[in-house]
Amino acid sequence: MFDNLKNLKDLAGMMGNLGEMKQKFEEAQAQLAEKIAEGEAGAGAVRVVMNGKLEVLSVAIDPAMVGALAGTGSDADREMVEELLAAAFNDAAQKVQSLMQASLGEAAGGLNLPGM
Repeated sequence: MFDNLKNLKDLAGMMGNLGEMKQKFEEAQAQLAEKIAEGEAGAGAVRVVMNGKLEVLSVAIDPAMVGALAGTGSDADREMVEELLAAAFNDAAQKVQSLMQASLGEAAGGLNLPGM
């Protein structure tokens, strides 16, 4: 019974801080938008740079790999490059999501919110 009262008190305290929490989340989102994450695949043969809004800023493919593929152009080579691109994009997106969790978790002030 007393645990329920404590939970209600905690909830009331949180409700009183909603404006402050909203401001912290907005600040965290603005800071996150400026953060950069780089994903790579194929030991750096393909690199993808993404910002905190999951926008792709650049894609780089190692010139040596491009040169090696230029002569052959087989379906297997194309598929390998496509797989490396997908892996690099996924790597960058995972890093941005980690940044998001850390940044928004801080803004939540240690609250155990789902997905943070």
